[in-house]
Amino acid sequence: MLISVAVLLLSGLLLGRACRAVRFPALFGMLLAGILTGPCFLDLLSGDLLAVSGDLRRIALIIILIRAGLKLDLADLKKVGRPAFLMCFVPASLEVLGTCLLAPRFFSLSLLDAAILGSVLAAVSPAVVVPRMIALIDEKRGTKKGIPQMILAGASVDDVYVIVLFTTFTGLAGGQAVSLQRFAAIPLSILLGAAGGFAAGYLLYRFFSRFEISGTVRVILVFALSLILNWLEEALSPVPFAGLIAIMAMGTLIRKKDPAMARSLSGVFDSLWVPAELFLFVLVGASVAVGEALKAGPAALLLLLLILVFRMAGVFVSVLGTPLTPKERLFAMLAYTPKATVQAAIGGLPLAMGLACGPLVLTVSVISILVTAPLGAFAIDLGKEKLLTREE
Repeated sequence: MLISVAVLLLSGLLLGRACRAVRFPALFGMLLAGILTGPCFLDLLSGDLLAVSGDLRRIALIIILIRAGLKLDLADLKKVGRPAFLMCFVPASLEVLGTCLLAPRFFSLSLLDAAILGSVLAAVSPAVVVPRMIALIDEKRGTKKGIPQMILAGASVDDVYVIVLFTTFTGLAGGQAVSLQRFAAIPLSILLGAAGGFAAGYLLYRFFSRFEISGTVRVILVFALSLILNWLEEALSPVPFAGLIAIMAMGTLIRKKDPAMARSLSGVFDSLWVPAELFLFVLVGASVAVGEALKAGPAALLLLLLILVFRMAGVFVSVLGTPLTPKERLFAMLAYTPKATVQAAIGGLPLAMGLACGPLVLTVSVISILVTAPLGAFAIDLGKEKLLTREE
């Protein structure tokens, strides 16, 4: 397994740097490294490493959200208000609707199967979006109007909403009845997660303020508590608790109470993100079944592109009535398209459940990762220069 880790890090670093050298997103090189070294081609990554792939990707996602919380100013988020709230569910809802309208016309799918496909595709990728929004906050691009803060907050809640939709639709396919309780659990899980995160952040702030603790120990405590908050999401079941929201809320509270402490912690987690990013995207690439993507042909690609139009329309609706310029609205629409982590995690579940739509869902999920993750990252990286204003 150790040599597999070395292969993962070196291949991801090499191909990521190669892509960056030609002004293409490094994550494309990392995805490519995972595809090449994974089971589909060279098969250089051990089964033991792939067996814990889900946990390693989860850890990388936790590091992303710790960074996001430590950079996110609550005052800035309050300024955004309504658009940030709408971004949490309107784009995903329209994307699911678009899939239900179009997928049966492209493939022999029932309305329920199309809804399952839509719920898998509708999740935006925090692994792609959040680090880039953090970079925009650091560069002070679009921050005066709260653009990166709005997208960052929306992307974090979007996944909670979409996973509830996915669970509901697959439950219906398995013969379960529609449960309004699941939908009612969405706002409750977000509220409980935020409350738990704020409480954890306050306790850490008081502890760090009261005792002389080295920066290294502070980082360890923040990371360990983040793992516990993530674990609570399963441990408290059936009580709804959004662990990832709690992690971001914890960092946000620390920033509010002590910005200097938050900057110190953030610097370390920024460094930790370098290897975490390699693990995340190389392992996502290794999970991609390229053969399935090739079988689908142009129909699946065309479907994906068309439903992205519905998603972008959802973003446009969400920012109506805001002072954003047309360029800034276009940036928000493009920035909300990347998909990767959620699709890699749940894209194969309908197939494992024996659902008739399973092979197609897996195939289109693979295509969505290969197409939208690099192109979405490229659109953000290029669009920030052309579409956003940099504050002095």
